[in-house]
Amino acid sequence: MRNIIETTTSLGRISEEIKKEHKGFLEWNSVSTRHDHQSILQMVIDGRDPKAVDSEGQPLPTLVYLSREKKPQYHHNFKAGAMNALIRVSSKISNGSIILNVDCDMYSNNSESVRDALCFFMDEEKGHEIAYVQFPQCYDNLTRNDLYGTCFRVINEVELAALDANGGPCYIGSGCFHRRETLCGMKYSKGCETEWKRENERKTREKASVLEESCKVLASCTYEENTQWGKEEMGLKYDCAVQDIITGFSIQCRGWKSMYFNPERQGFLGVAPTTLLQSLGQHKRWSEGQFQIFLSMYCPFIYGHKKIPLKLQFSYSPYFLWAPNCMATLYYVAVPSLSVVGGISLFPEIWSLWVLPFAYVIIAKYAYSLGEFLWFDGTIQGWWNDQRVWLFRRTTSYFFAFLDTILKLVGFAENTFVVTAKVSDEDVSRRYEQEVMEFGCPSPMFTIISTLAMLNLFSFVSCVKRVVVDIQIKALESLALQIILCGLLVLINLPVYQGLFFRKDKGAMPTSVTYESISLALLACSIVLY
Repeated sequence: MRNIIETTTSLGRISEEIKKEHKGFLEWNSVSTRHDHQSILQMVIDGRDPKAVDSEGQPLPTLVYLSREKKPQYHHNFKAGAMNALIRVSSKISNGSIILNVDCDMYSNNSESVRDALCFFMDEEKGHEIAYVQFPQCYDNLTRNDLYGTCFRVINEVELAALDANGGPCYIGSGCFHRRETLCGMKYSKGCETEWKRENERKTREKASVLEESCKVLASCTYEENTQWGKEEMGLKYDCAVQDIITGFSIQCRGWKSMYFNPERQGFLGVAPTTLLQSLGQHKRWSEGQFQIFLSMYCPFIYGHKKIPLKLQFSYSPYFLWAPNCMATLYYVAVPSLSVVGGISLFPEIWSLWVLPFAYVIIAKYAYSLGEFLWFDGTIQGWWNDQRVWLFRRTTSYFFAFLDTILKLVGFAENTFVVTAKVSDEDVSRRYEQEVMEFGCPSPMFTIISTLAMLNLFSFVSCVKRVVVDIQIKALESLALQIILCGLLVLINLPVYQGLFFRKDKGAMPTSVTYESISLALLACSIVLY
């Protein structure tokens, strides 16, 4: 299959041999491109055909290939547009009431996931209230200590599970079983069970060839014109980088509940980013989309008012406010360090009783965080990696997401959907498996990370010089908390220093970033001193 795909890509057309295998390929003619082609639909397996059996004689389910129409003059609305086309076409071909959504880079890891999800939908007491059952987003290529903090250990094990008590988890875009009607705009009512029974009695009687032709229009570019698809209550929402979350939120505001299920054997597994830039880019898109929701009409305290419980409105807020939280983090990693260089004390002296609240917050926060992480089978090194990546995200991904959102609000930018690349070469994969942080290419995100790392290094060296060489013990007492914070940031940034000065492989920090970061850090220190 890989050879066929690569050959087809290099030729720029479908070869005659491949076209003969499936008639759907015949429609990929010389004028078709990935961005300009008609609707292509083929029922590869017709489950109603008695001949549709496997090698053991067991019946096979219906399998349909769909490539929706794309034209340059029409916006295709990314993943949400594709799912809406699939919902419409599948509604015509199948009378199935449950839809499973799995991203293209994920696969089923547990054959009992379907049965487990149906147990919630078919529960005699509460099943009729449930719109979707969300499984956690897990990965099968994580390193032992989760180098880039992508496993969402605490979110998956604690936060999403806790949302069940508040009305249900958000829809995170993959590994989710949906009740079809809820995606099509149905509001919750106690009489909806009768409607489902009537709908499930419907059978598709048309021939496969007739269905193929009649369904193509449902996947055309013009079908959604002057309709509510992607707008109010029909299908997945458009014009948002995180269409999944806003779609799930709107479903809950129509009276439905959701369920979170995290089985011992993970239901679905995918591919995690293997470079730091991929991970940061992914979080930029997520945090930007969530902050856009908070500032839009879909803000949980406005759109969700009197529609969902207040505790569920508050539960959404920490995720929707990832982006603006960057400002507090940037303050703590820059201002205290610069103040140390200038000899300015921001916190109480080390022997003052007023230092106790600061000490309590620091110790309690990190002790609880570490205990929580270890309780769910994490490692100490994995927790430390998580703290490091948390810092990197808040000073880069969330910062750029915050800026982009503000620029879009004032009309200086437009919404874009950036797909996270998951493919890497052998050297990158090898370094990832060895848990060596990957930099490799210039990026404004790396410039910020390196500048802050160098700023804290210069500040820490200045502290040591002041105390050891100049013997200014009084400075140690008044600047103790800032020195501790500065030293902690230096420890967190050790992989950055290695990438800047010691590594010689292709994953090292680019030379241009090294020069920029040193220059910017020295400039900042000079401004404070003079």
